Amino acid sequence: NQGRVVTAGGNPVQPTITIPNNASGITVNEQGQVTVTLPGSSSNTVLGQIGVTRFINKAGLQPVGSNQFVETTSSGTPQDGTANSEGYGKITQGSLEQANVDVVSEMSDLIAAQRAYEMNAKVISAADQMMQSTTALFR
Repeated sequence: NQGRVVTAGGNPVQPTITIPNNASGITVNEQGQVTVTLPGSSSNTVLGQIGVTRFINKAGLQPVGSNQFVETTSSGTPQDGTANSEGYGKITQGSLEQANVDVVSEMSDLIAAQRAYEMNAKVISAADQMMQSTTALFR
């Protein structure tokens, strides 16, 4: 209701971009440039650029929930840049990023791991029984 461009979670993008009440035709290109059509204007008006940041060690970022992360010493310092340039992702308006996990593949890997665990448990049980039998023979 304040006209600010926000994330799906309601957090304002950085830097803050505000859409005028009378704007129409809001678009965001692959570089993160936000443009609108204003009344009485024949061309699009650029309102701002959505910032993107990368880290040398993404695995070093600390998750804080809601798909948000905090910089740590192991993640390295943030490197700000422009979307759709080398090393930075592109922005796609009106899209929702899907999970990067193949559920079917992960489920079959989980089943295979469970079966391997069961087989190892049976081997350990059989070895234990053999040790008990061997111990009983020497008594």
